[in-house]
Amino acid sequence: MKILLIGANGTIGSAVATELAQRHEVVRIGRNSGDFQVDISDSASIRRLFEQTGRFDALVNAAGSVTFAPLQEMNAEHFALGLKDKLMGQVNLLLIGREFINDGGSFTFTSGILNRDPIRTGASAALVNGALDAFVKAAALELPRGIRVNSVSPTVLVEAMPHYAPYFRGFKPVPAAEVALAYAKSVEGLQTGQTFIVG
Repeated sequence: MKILLIGANGTIGSAVATELAQRHEVVRIGRNSGDFQVDISDSASIRRLFEQTGRFDALVNAAGSVTFAPLQEMNAEHFALGLKDKLMGQVNLLLIGREFINDGGSFTFTSGILNRDPIRTGASAALVNGALDAFVKAAALELPRGIRVNSVSPTVLVEAMPHYAPYFRGFKPVPAAEVALAYAKSVEGLQTGQTFIVG
């Protein structure tokens, strides 16, 4: 399969690339690195990406930004970052990408644990993750040509704990390589409309 991997240089993306490149052609894409570049918050950038990459069999997105800040300090602009980038960025990858994906292809997006198990400063992430998982469930009902869509919802990563440990006290972190298996399950399996929970 030809797999477009967005966020390929990140902690999750690197692990997914390692897992999938053993069996497939992985096209690595980043905001500033990789074989191609894209800003998922910009629909025109997304369309340019697909025009450059051409037809593909699967897309995995492991990128997306949200604001982490105490709720009492947040305003609409703080929430707008996550809504425009991590949420609508992934929605637009599907809306535009469906024109370029092959029959029977799949989209795999990234949400996260915080809508299921929230933390202080995580209101924006919780909002975006919950909305994305709901979108995946609904969109799967209407996609044509055997196209599938799933999300992966990981807990905090072992590799991220040096930076995020103060926010995730009591959480059991998981290795990125274990999270990567959920992406492989989504890409190489048959399920659709699912959120694969890791941790």
